[in-house]
Amino acid sequence: ILGSKSLKNFCITWIIVCIALCVILLCQLLLRNQDQSTVIERSNNSLDMIEMSGFICGYISCVFYLGSRFPQLYKNFRRRSTEGTSYLLFALAMMGNCTYGLSLVLKMPAAESFRGLYFLHHLPWLVGSFGVLFLDIFVTVQFLLYRQHKERQSGLVALEVEPLLVNEESA
Repeated sequence: ILGSKSLKNFCITWIIVCIALCVILLCQLLLRNQDQSTVIERSNNSLDMIEMSGFICGYISCVFYLGSRFPQLYKNFRRRSTEGTSYLLFALAMMGNCTYGLSLVLKMPAAESFRGLYFLHHLPWLVGSFGVLFLDIFVTVQFLLYRQHKERQSGLVALEVEPLLVNEESA
């Protein structure tokens, strides 16, 4: 396996980062709840630490979510095959991403003055859901292209394996 030790180190580091983020966010939530007694008004345009943490997590999620499709696309391309890959997984992910993205779009505020802010606040999740949907369309194309390629190859193999003289004894 390519760099299995570095992959293991990356996974351990990633788990530590995720745990640290969860602890920080939990502390922020606890501090926020304690500050409810002394409510400080803030403008609608400013972001507090928890909202900023949410945006950062959203963009990190978007990058990893989009990046999750490239290894499969590349592997399928190199092998010219989708064998061993479950299309149902991609089909269900496509339906989930489509409905999730549409739910964000359909929840958009009616007032035009709030649409820009809403769009900006939901951008990482919109890009993640519709971006992965777009990449899954390429996986679907690979399933269609490489299925036809496999059928042509299997036809050639069957001809090579099949005996040349069939039922000659009965003639």
